[in-house]
Amino acid sequence: MVLTLLFVTMITFIVTTILPGDVALLILGPNATDKSIQALQAQMGLDKPLYVQYVDWVFGLVQGDMGTSLRFGDPVMALIMEKLPKSLLLAGAATLIAVVLALPLGVIAAVKQNELPDLFASMFGFIGVSIPIFLWGLVFILVFAVWLNIFPTGGYVPPSEDPVGTLTHLVLPASAMGFALTAYIMRMTRSSMLEVMSEEYIKLARSKGMTQRVIVLKHALRNAIIPVITVIAFQFSYAFGGVVVLEQVFFWPGIGRLTLTAIQSRDIPLLQGCIVVVALMYMLSNLAADILYGYFDPRIRYGGDE
Repeated sequence: MVLTLLFVTMITFIVTTILPGDVALLILGPNATDKSIQALQAQMGLDKPLYVQYVDWVFGLVQGDMGTSLRFGDPVMALIMEKLPKSLLLAGAATLIAVVLALPLGVIAAVKQNELPDLFASMFGFIGVSIPIFLWGLVFILVFAVWLNIFPTGGYVPPSEDPVGTLTHLVLPASAMGFALTAYIMRMTRSSMLEVMSEEYIKLARSKGMTQRVIVLKHALRNAIIPVITVIAFQFSYAFGGVVVLEQVFFWPGIGRLTLTAIQSRDIPLLQGCIVVVALMYMLSNLAADILYGYFDPRIRYGGDE
């Protein structure tokens, strides 16, 4: 994880540094003199060699200092920490909805292979994969907010002020995102279950007279869950940082909208901080998946004596 994060910081710094334009000129405006621009460049360390700037930035990250936002004038860390819980709430709710829908659909599709339930689940998966997430958001707004007037069209209410209001504002974006993520998890669940259901120990369990419910839930699903956990971890990470447009559609004040603001205003320190946090979330999600492997599959052991 440390090496991966270091590699991410290198790519992030290089890509954001070669963007056209002068940060000092952007701050001071087009009427700034060359002397004032040079003074600000020296103050911000922009006159140093790139490798020195990178080292200074990395040492700042290690100390929890991501710099100061050019647009807001506040520390980048403070801005990200303000948005982080909101993105985690949305991503967690969307992933929960996706798992609740995908696991039963995937199991039913595998057990009823080539039958009507399998056809329905496969069509559902193809539709979910084919349609962009932001389009699901627009459809949900049209149906449940405009036509039925059940939920608000967007926005965010802090749980400390109104827990019920938080849930009502969360339902549509989490459902739209979760509906799209369901397809990926369902397809992996079906594929993994089909592979496990053809194993010899499943045939042995049937010959012993075990019920289909016990075979599927206790033996097959537990052994088929490992690749599904990997997909769930990736989908959670994707939901956290990869749906900038959906947060914009629902006016959800998360990391996605903050990243979009940083791109539009060319706020390099803020953009760098957002990218690093999203990358770190991907790595932590995969670490959690690796840890869960040992719980669901006792054959997997980490460390210790052989």
